Amino acid sequence: MAGVQDQLEIKFRLTDGSDIGPKSFPVATSVATLKESILAQWPKEKEHGPRTVKDVKLISAGKILENSRTLGECQSPLCEIPGGVTTMHVVVQAPSLEKGVGAIMIMKVGD
Repeated sequence: MAGVQDQLEIKFRLTDGSDIGPKSFPVATSVATLKESILAQWPKEKEHGPRTVKDVKLISAGKILENSRTLGECQSPLCEIPGGVTTMHVVVQAPSLEKGVGAIMIMKVGD
């Protein structure tokens, strides 16, 4: 039984309501590794998908998960349902524009 508790079954809910997974991960898995898994499994037909781990935010139990933390560190008491599947929400951030690159300024000239 101890081996089962060392794994979490997780599905990733995308903003359009579709899911990636569920898939089983060891509790020692880092959040950054989860994000890499999401990138690898991202549906090719979806527009505006993440390009890097930095483009992805994972939310579990209302908290944004930090890349350096492990699943075990982020685990909520609500997730401890034996045999249950944990749903994490995925938010894709638009890449931030560097200063002065890609910015457009519109000026209205008086009559």
